[in-house]
Amino acid sequence: MPDKRIPDAFPHDRFSEEEIDNTVLGYMLYGASWPWTIEEIARELGDETNAADAIRRLTRTGLLHHAGDFVLPTRTARRAHALRIGTA
Repeated sequence: MPDKRIPDAFPHDRFSEEEIDNTVLGYMLYGASWPWTIEEIARELGDETNAADAIRRLTRTGLLHHAGDFVLPTRTARRAHALRIGTA
């Protein structure tokens, strides 16, 4: 029997961890203000699990500060963004 799976409205499995992390970090750096709450990031991303995983990865690598329910970019992330490091 062929797979009759209905595609999701937002194809989460089509985005790599790098793309998701970049999107979450983009929220922090291009947003009007921070800190953001974890719920706000999940709502913008459209996926709670991917948001939590991205926050965990970005915090581990020193690009985000995560304190309680709040997330904000580190000084290093803000400076790299200002210098356009990592952009083509």
